[in-house]
Amino acid sequence: MEPLTLAYSPCPNDTYIFHAWAHGLLPDAPPVREVLEDIDTLNAMALRGEPDVVKVSFHAFAHLRDRYALLHAGGALGRGCGPLIVVRPDSPLRLTNGSGPARLLAGCRVAIPGTLTTAAMLLRLYAPTVGELVVMPFDTILAAVERREVDAGLIIHESRFTYRQRGLRRLADLGEWWERSTGFPIPLGGIVVRRDLGIPIAGRVDRAVRHSLELARDDPEASNAYIRRHAQEMDPGVCREHIALYVNDFSLDYGKEGEAAIRHLLALAEEAGTAPGLMESPLFWDDQLGTIRG
Repeated sequence: MEPLTLAYSPCPNDTYIFHAWAHGLLPDAPPVREVLEDIDTLNAMALRGEPDVVKVSFHAFAHLRDRYALLHAGGALGRGCGPLIVVRPDSPLRLTNGSGPARLLAGCRVAIPGTLTTAAMLLRLYAPTVGELVVMPFDTILAAVERREVDAGLIIHESRFTYRQRGLRRLADLGEWWERSTGFPIPLGGIVVRRDLGIPIAGRVDRAVRHSLELARDDPEASNAYIRRHAQEMDPGVCREHIALYVNDFSLDYGKEGEAAIRHLLALAEEAGTAPGLMESPLFWDDQLGTIRG
């Protein structure tokens, strides 16, 4: 068969998960052509229907579920891993008992890593009257806060581990807020497959993602060179922290708890008007049933 387009980010958690599949180490997996882009670009590619298999934000998936089905493996979902709002140390913005987030961020310019990222959706839920949202690549947000181009930055990925080194302080942890408000782990991003590829291909893709992750866990050193090549300037210690934070048991299978968290997030997106009302569309690929189910 022709290679499938497999699109994911160059972040360590994704290159760790997909190393084995992208390098042809899975004999029964479909052949793939890898495409590595930042999450905002991946969301846009999926909206255009370009990749066959792609990592997307769960917020973006709310706009895609009529064309893509969500696999049960390979995603980023967990606890203690949500996006952070950071500010300069001299910023007047401070959360106090008398100053809630909606009031606090009203009129502020906040840098975000993409309009369809889950981080942006959480910000809207957390502070509905937030001021101007400035979209920029996730890895430029810390510098924009430092240069006073924005009042605050919404950070994801490895920026969680480096903002203190840049002299910035945390204003709010949206993952912590989500967990406290809902009781669910925070769903950040997942792997989706195009529905028009058909049931047999979707099944092979689902098994390939899980098998690729299992091989990474069995031999974590095997993917080091690949991870480091795409991590660019990232410190090896930060790479390890990144993988440990974003790759967990939910990455192998969301399970009932993960499914409930994803459904709740999508329902909130509909209620907030940031996603179309398509909840009747089946969401999940189920390899045991060999079909896409609700």
